[in-house]
Amino acid sequence: MSNKQNYSYVGIAFIILVFGILVIPKIVSRFQEGDVTRLNESRSNNQRKGLKSDSVEKLPFLIINGMKKKVPSFSFINQDNKVVSNLDYLGKVYVVEFFFTTCPSICPKMNKNLVDIQNEFEGIKDFGVASFTINPEYDTVKVLKDYANNYGVTNTNWNLLTGNKDDIYNLANIGFNIYAGENPTVDGGFEHSGNFALVDKNGFLRSRNDKYGNPIIFYKGIVSESEGTDDNGVKEEISILKQDILNLLENE
Repeated sequence: MSNKQNYSYVGIAFIILVFGILVIPKIVSRFQEGDVTRLNESRSNNQRKGLKSDSVEKLPFLIINGMKKKVPSFSFINQDNKVVSNLDYLGKVYVVEFFFTTCPSICPKMNKNLVDIQNEFEGIKDFGVASFTINPEYDTVKVLKDYANNYGVTNTNWNLLTGNKDDIYNLANIGFNIYAGENPTVDGGFEHSGNFALVDKNGFLRSRNDKYGNPIIFYKGIVSESEGTDDNGVKEEISILKQDILNLLENE
């Protein structure tokens, strides 16, 4: 072996030695401090916020007449004047609500809670929200856009949707079994549920079971997580909704 080759091997060995002394301890330290980026973005972002999906069992499907309940086909216009359908949500976990922008009672509470959920999953590309107005004659694209801006809607998968009134009501009452109806005798002129529905990446409705083993079906959307329990003794379910969203994001 020539002297030139010997010098080359010595040089390579020296470089490896220096790398080991200077770089490897820093890598080990980053692992110990939890500073290494995880492959699963949703797990990394949300476990830092105290959410843990691996402590929750797999969410049951909502079974109707012996069949898994699936979101029916829909197509409406969102706040950016774009057509959005159920197909746009395939591959995403999303929360569904029915509301209207002039609602004087529960809608502001519901949407503040949804913004809270949005912020919890900030940057998660496979999470979204579908908000269907039950007053489409008033809630035009511009009205919905202003409403979204006012409430701080930033998730690009959060669509505020308007369209044919009969189609929206059928979607609410039959498609999701979430009550919505007109009633001129109540404030605002409309009645609707303050519940949220949770949909998995394949378009199926999901929820956890109650203590008796029955699915809760929907999540109460009116009481905030910070409130805990409202004046009527209704306990918040935003915290368990966040947990179940993460469960579907990471384990499905």
